[in-house]
Parts: sequence; structure tokens; C-alpha cells
Amino acid sequence: MDQSSVKNGASPTDPLSAQPGQPQGQNPGQQPRSTPVYAALDLGTNNCRLLIARPNRENFRVVEAFSRIVRLGEGLAATGRLSDAAMARTLTALKICSEKMARRGVTIARAVATEACRRAENGLEFMHEVKAVTGIQFDIISTAEEARLALAGCSPLLEPSHPEAVVFDIGGGSTEVMWARIGPRRRTEVLDWISLPFGVVNLTERWGVGDHGSGSYLGMIDEVAAVLAPFEAQHNLGPSMRAGRVQVLGTSGTVTTLAGVLLGLPRYERRLVDGCWLDFPAVIEQSQKLAGMTVPERAKHGCIGEERADLVVAGCAILEALHRFWPAPRLRVADRGVREGVLLELMRANRRGMP
Repeated sequence: MDQSSVKNGASPTDPLSAQPGQPQGQNPGQQPRSTPVYAALDLGTNNCRLLIARPNRENFRVVEAFSRIVRLGEGLAATGRLSDAAMARTLTALKICSEKMARRGVTIARAVATEACRRAENGLEFMHEVKAVTGIQFDIISTAEEARLALAGCSPLLEPSHPEAVVFDIGGGSTEVMWARIGPRRRTEVLDWISLPFGVVNLTERWGVGDHGSGSYLGMIDEVAAVLAPFEAQHNLGPSMRAGRVQVLGTSGTVTTLAGVLLGLPRYERRLVDGCWLDFPAVIEQSQKLAGMTVPERAKHGCIGEERADLVVAGCAILEALHRFWPAPRLRVADRGVREGVLLELMRANRRGMP
């Protein structure tokens, strides 16, 4: 891989530049009682993600991070319900989260659930069970709030030199796409957004694991593009994108996985991936290579592994559909999103004296 196509762009002053899971500063038990410890928990269709942090001026420093693939939305498209097996996997992960929050002395927290719990007939019932078993109270948030939080979490990586941005978050059951304006101090304004009803889980369940031979990979791309087309027709962002006036930022397991592959990492390292710039055409080329592999071949790569091998190509198809309309020369990668947005909002609210 030509090194000119991959550049690390993480800022040394970025609040997330520390590696997740590496404690910063004092042990929670040694903190002054007045020092708040924050937690944000994001439960999606595919992943359960926890971030625990302490305030650091206007931002925060990571105390501990936890992420586990739980596939909560597995089978949801066919049955309309969360399966017993998926809920059991998720409860196991959430018990771990609860224990970590207690051990770290978390004082202010918010837990949000997204597409799987929004769609499932028994989503609210499951949230009640989670509260009873783990003590964690979840908010099932709308697609609009999910998009806003994802953008808030990623905004430190947006370049003020580009007045506008397309930011996308490829999830397990949906994909949020935001068109935003960047103001002073990287303050962002959402100009418009769309939630596509496609994610790596439900797209894989409909089309299979994705390959060129059966045509399923191209079929996925066409299906996503058909839903995205009216949004582009309304805003006509393509010409501005080709002229380099609009930056593109992606956050999701798909994008970070592809970054790890293109960087040639033997195993995933967040500090090398978060904030890096990728040559967008090289990303599409790599996506097509993965679609040409079998699932076992994909699983051999340290940045993909067995847990992502069957899902990654569906994410690649969504990414290629986005590139079809918005062929920017470069793509910035964010290993951050909803949970970081939740943390920033909690901290700002607390500084203002709000509950």
C-alpha cells in the first residue's frame, strides 16, 4: 500500500488521544469526592460500547473503555423481535459494563439504545429487564438524536478550513448521514440528515455475506444508493465534493476496520486509526478486494477477525454507495461517535449546573 494514501491525523491535544482502557491520573478511589466521573453507554444493533472519563478542561480524558460485539439485532428483520440468544449475549456484556462503572466510581452517566431497540416489538420490554438485572436505565433515542450525538462526538476531527462536511455513521441496523456546517471552534450545525434503513447486520441477513460471484455485493450497493439518491438530488453536494469544498468523515466499525487493513496493522490499534486520513479511492479498492474473499479469508486479518468477517462487506457496500454520490479524494476516520457525544453533552450540562 502506498503510504501517501494513509496519513495519521490525530491531534496530540485531542481528548481521545489516550488509548482506551489506559487509566489517566489517579485511581478512582483516590479522587476528591467533588471530582465527577462520567460514563456513556451506547447499545446498538451490533455493538455494546462503554466509555468512562474524567473532565479535562473543555474535553475529557478516557479512564476506561469497553466494546463487545453482541449482535442484538440478529434476526430482527425476519421476526420483528429481539431473540432470546441476542438478549442473553447483550445482558452478559451489560453486566460487565455495570461492574466497570461501579468499580470506577461513576457519578454521572447516560445510556442510550438505538436501532435494534427502536424497531423491536420487545425493545422496551428488554430495556426494563436490563434495568432490573444491571441497574442501568437506557433511553431509546430517535434517529435524529443519534445523528446529532454522533456528529457531536466526531466534531473535534472536522477541519475548520472546510466550511462543510458530510459525516456518516454505518451502524448495525441503520446508517446516519449528516450534512453539516463547521463554525468557529469547530462548532457544528446540522444542515440536513438522513437515516438509511441499512446496517451491516440487516443488510447481511438479506443479501448474505457479500461477494462478486453472486452479484450480492453490487446488489447491496444499488439498494443503498437508491435510497440515498433523493437526498443528493435535493442538496446536490456532488459538485462541491469533487471541487474539494466539502470534507468527508466516517465513523463505524466498517471504516475503522478498513483503516486498520490499509495501514497494514497486524492487529487493531485505535491510536493509529482515529483521526487518520485515507485515500478514498484506495478505500473503495480495498472494499472490493474484501468482497472478493471468502469469509474465512477475511477472518485471517487481525483487524477483521471472525466476529466481523461475515459483516464487513455489507459495510463496504454502504460505503461504496456513499462514494458513488460523494467521491471525495480523502476520507477521515473517526473511532468515536455517539458515546463521545453523550459524554461531551453530560459534561457541558454539568458545567452549566443542569441536572
